[in-house]
Amino acid sequence: MKGALTWGGVDCVELARRFGTPLYVFDESVIRARCAEIREAFLERWPGTSACYASKAFLTMAMARIVKREGLGLDVVSGGELHTALAAGFPPSRIELHGNAKSEGELRAALAAGVGRIIVDGVMELELLAALTAETGRRADVLIRVAPGVTPHTHAHIVTGHAGSKFGLPIEGGLLEGAVKLALASPGLTLRGFHFHIGSQIFEENSHVESVRRVAALMGRMKSALGYETEELNFGGGFGVGKMPDVPGVPGAEPHAPLCRFTDAMMKTLERAGPQRPVVTIEPGRWVVAEAGITLYTVETVKRLPGVTYVGVDGGMPDNPRPALYQAEYAGLVANKADVLPVEQAAIAGKCCETGDILISSIALPPVERGDLFAVFNTGAYNFSMAGNYNRLPRPAVVLARNGQANVIVARQSYDDLLAGERIPEND
Repeated sequence: MKGALTWGGVDCVELARRFGTPLYVFDESVIRARCAEIREAFLERWPGTSACYASKAFLTMAMARIVKREGLGLDVVSGGELHTALAAGFPPSRIELHGNAKSEGELRAALAAGVGRIIVDGVMELELLAALTAETGRRADVLIRVAPGVTPHTHAHIVTGHAGSKFGLPIEGGLLEGAVKLALASPGLTLRGFHFHIGSQIFEENSHVESVRRVAALMGRMKSALGYETEELNFGGGFGVGKMPDVPGVPGAEPHAPLCRFTDAMMKTLERAGPQRPVVTIEPGRWVVAEAGITLYTVETVKRLPGVTYVGVDGGMPDNPRPALYQAEYAGLVANKADVLPVEQAAIAGKCCETGDILISSIALPPVERGDLFAVFNTGAYNFSMAGNYNRLPRPAVVLARNGQANVIVARQSYDDLLAGERIPEND
């Protein structure tokens, strides 16, 4: 359609006609371009490194296959993510298991699968894992997650490495040294090193660099106190992504944050800290998929009130809870009028029975009518993965598009799907 937004080489109006709305659409070429940048800007630039895609950002079997083919590892944080990866044929040796409250069942599944690394979050988990290795006769290569005590500039709900965080062990005090001693004394465990992650949506490198300094000092203390030489250090991820995608043909497109902005500074800091650098791993998630994804909605209502105009769409909080949770900001446009100049400011309102169900609080739009198609950009990360069924709204379908071809990789839920697993007591 003339004047319509295209995504992955496919007209968005055609996508909505074929697959319905709301609809998650991923441009596969953008995902693969980000994976290529990881290889070129990090793995090839800095020998002795590795990279795992943080699957909590977005994971389906099709996504796991893409990551596998691109040669990256996979970071999972639950039994469900592990099961998805294995069902897609992802090599267990390239999987690492995260999580701050892993169940015994999840640890058993990881041991049975033979995952490459288990990132241990605390002493109790370490004790349980040691006992399971003794019971099963299986071994585990582990990293201990630490909290560097750094608070980056981002939303408070997505800061993870500060003092008092629920994640990891603080680098100061006796807890961490005790955990290292326990790991070294456990016959079924091989302690490979440490892991840290300080938060999400971090746009400046200073917090990452300071974290590297602090953890490098920790590594020195462990060597002096216990004779332990760190083999591996995992930097985590959290590299920021803006509101507009770095995609040709998108009005107002802005350059994405290059990976080397963060990783070069971190690697140089680590190399200055000592003569022997451990193997370094990074875990980008949002940075890989956010810009690849858009969500398409149908405009259902336009309500012009004194001082505000609400454009009501057929989705909202259930398919994108992030504005309500984190005050996350998004950009978008009327996809079937992408070349029409704006004439008014409006809010994009979701359809849920919540005052806070506002996807975009203020945006300049062309004349909007019922039946128009609205696209929200950079929804590839933490939209599908966090989606729910509030107000009994079925979850949208997910489509993967590339070079003018589009395929459904997750089917749209039906109303009957919402009833799956429900029972009415016989005596009711």
